[in-house]
Order: sequence, then structure tokens, then C-alpha cells
Amino acid sequence: MGIAAVGNNLITYVINEMHFPLSNSANIVTNFIGTIFILALFGGYLSDSYLGCFWTMLIFGFVELSGFILLSVQAHLPQLKPPKCNMFGSKLILGWTSALEFRPAAMAMGLISMVCGTLVYRNKPPQGSIFTPIAQVFVAAILKRKQVCPSDPQMLHGSQTKMPDSNLAMSSNADALLHTERFRCLDKACIKIQDGSNTRESPWRLCTMTQVEQVKILLSVIPIFACTIVFNTILAQLQTFSVQQGSSMNTQLTKNFHIPPASLQSIPYILLIFVVPLYDTFFVPFARKFTGHESGITPLQRIGFGLFVRHLFHGISCPYGEQEKEFSIGLIEFFYKQSLKGMQSFLTAMTYCSYSFGFYLSSVLVSLVNKITSHSSSGGWLIDNDLNKDRLDLFYWLLAVLSFVNFINYLFWAKWYNSNPSVAVTPQHDDSKGEEINQYSLHSSKTNGVVTMP
Repeated sequence: MGIAAVGNNLITYVINEMHFPLSNSANIVTNFIGTIFILALFGGYLSDSYLGCFWTMLIFGFVELSGFILLSVQAHLPQLKPPKCNMFGSKLILGWTSALEFRPAAMAMGLISMVCGTLVYRNKPPQGSIFTPIAQVFVAAILKRKQVCPSDPQMLHGSQTKMPDSNLAMSSNADALLHTERFRCLDKACIKIQDGSNTRESPWRLCTMTQVEQVKILLSVIPIFACTIVFNTILAQLQTFSVQQGSSMNTQLTKNFHIPPASLQSIPYILLIFVVPLYDTFFVPFARKFTGHESGITPLQRIGFGLFVRHLFHGISCPYGEQEKEFSIGLIEFFYKQSLKGMQSFLTAMTYCSYSFGFYLSSVLVSLVNKITSHSSSGGWLIDNDLNKDRLDLFYWLLAVLSFVNFINYLFWAKWYNSNPSVAVTPQHDDSKGEEINQYSLHSSKTNGVVTMP
């Protein structure tokens, strides 16, 4: 809540208090938010590998609290900011000081509440580095690059019908994945050298099929991840230029009350309060009859719907809430449901990494547009601090074109991802014989976009 409040109001603070030009202020905001989101990837890695969820949240919660305190101190002390322009500025400072002091207080209360429940939490212990098994696959595949993959996948190490015996962090406690045809070059990591000796090969030279298939899954989601970046570039405009658009509007509702420009962004989220129950009550059961999917549509279809609506209604803010809901939920669900045990926090953090790259791309686009259009007679699309003089409309048309190209690109990669069926093996016990047997179940990605288990 605190980060959202700061992010939504930061461009107004940078322009009015720090006296930066509009385009520079927009880049400062997008770089700031992009850095916050990309740190989620680092936090997800620490959570899965070393600290666990609780200690990760607690440590970085105090880091966030210290940031709020520093921002409040800067707003309170005039010597930490450029000189005030007029008397109106001094009144504005008092408003910023009060607003920014509220956030660290709320954050501190949240951390205290979290610590109070320490004794009743069920903390899942970390399982060691999540990148070591991934690195082992690539190293083993490179070392055995001259080997020829067998035509029969059953000859590869760890592809037997029984569960593979592995104590690797990424493969332990994981359901076995059978062979897929994608990225066949990585299968060489599973080739066992037949030299007549019983010497056990190093994990850096021989990997299990499940371990290789998990790496294949990671590589397969990268194109989907890349296609979401442009969407978040457009999302970044809601916290930069859209706020300034609100500042130039007449937001007066009564004689003594007007809506703050940053609060205009709350309108789509208020709409979600009414849209989500209707979606779950009517659309999901209706779609489930045709798709057979528990959620009505698959995560990839949700992402695609969000991308399509974002392009279709790029110039309209009202339907933004529904398409962002579909996109965000679909993206989180898509990453989280991948069959990678012990990497759920890291994969969920990839959603925020997508936000990060999108905000960084927004900074690059604004700088490039200003640099390219500054030679025109009008002096550039985003040069002035006055939106009535800037050509923000042309910049938005550029984003609409990028959004359309990105949507077509997403359709290609979503089809490519769905074209690869995955086979999962789960051990089950036959109570009548007292023996462990293996049940094979073929689950195509066309069904649910992920590898599922029976």
C-alpha cells in the first residue's frame, strides 16, 4: 500500500518539489518503480534458497521502512530540496510532509503485526540454491556436446518408470517429468558414459531427466515473459503522464472538495470490486462448460485477453481494471503453476520482473522519443512541462502500435508453448498387492498451459 501510494504521487512530488521537467520526472518515476520490482526477483531467490518467506519479508520490510523515513525527512527539511519557487510551494511542502509521515507509521504498524504472529507461523525451510541444479544441466550438456542423443528417451539417465533418485534442491520432492522433444540439446546432460566401470559421475556431468525437463520449462516461459513487457510499459504511463493529465483536469466536485490527480487511478480498481464477483459468478461457470478448465480459461488465455483489451482500449481508462485483472492474475498463475518445486517464490517474482522491465522500457522510450522528435519544428513530443503543448497523443499512438505488434508476437509464442505436451509420472500404491506402481498421465499444455498431475 505504501509503495503504491508513493509511486502514484511521486511524479507530482518530483515536478513540484524537486523542479524536474516532465519527461525527466516520468523517467525518474519509472526507474524508481522498475528498480523496486526487479528487486522482487532477488527477494524471491533469497526466499526459496536461503531465508524462507517470513525472514525475507521481515528483513526487506525494515528496508522499506527506512526508505519511507528518509523520504519523509527529505520532505520535511527544505535544505535537502531545491529552493522553493513561491509561497504556494511552502504550503505544498506541509502537505507532502504530512502525507509522507503517515506511510512510515503505517509500515511500522504492519511490521509489528507481522512480528506478533511469529510463533504461530508455519515456515517452510529453504532448500538451498535454486540455480545450482540449473547450472549443472547447462554444464553437463556442454561437456557432453559431442555425444549423440539416443533415439529412445528411455536410455537417458533418470527416465525410468520409477521416480528418479536425486537429492538436488530443484528435483527433490518433485514429481518426475518424462521426456519432451523441445531443446533436445539439453538431453545430452542425461547421457551416461558407458566405460565399463561403476564410477558414479559427478552431478556436474550427469543430470536426471526430471532435472533437464525442469530447465526446459524455465526456457519455455521466457518468450511468454518477454511478451508481457510492452503491456507493463503502457501500464507505466498511468503513474506518470496520466497523473499529470489529471492535474490539468477540473477535479472539483464540491466547493471545498476536489479529487487528487493520483487518486484518479483508483477508479479502475473500484470497478474491480464490482466486476470480480460478476466474473466469478457468471463468466467462469459459463466458460467452464466449453473449456473444461476450472478457472474458465487458461492462464495463457487470460494473459492474451489482457493484452488484447489493453490494445483495443488503449485510449480509454475505464476498462483498464478488467484487462489488468486478467493479465496480472493470468501471469501470476502461469508462473506459479509451473512444475518447478522449490522455485514458486522465484517464479512468482518473475511477474514483478516483467513490471520492472516494462517500466525501464518506458524510460527508454520517453528518452528516445524526445531525442528523435526534438529536431522537429514543434520541438519534440514531450519537451514542455505543459501537456497542452506537448504531443502526448502521438506518444500514445506509438504505444498503441507497439501494443498491437506485441499482441501478434504473443499469439505466436503462446501457440509455440502450447504445442509441446508434457508427460508426468506419479507413484501410486496398489493396496491389493502392497506394491508401488507408476501411473502415467499425458497432460498437454493445450489443456491448462502447465504440467498438471492427476
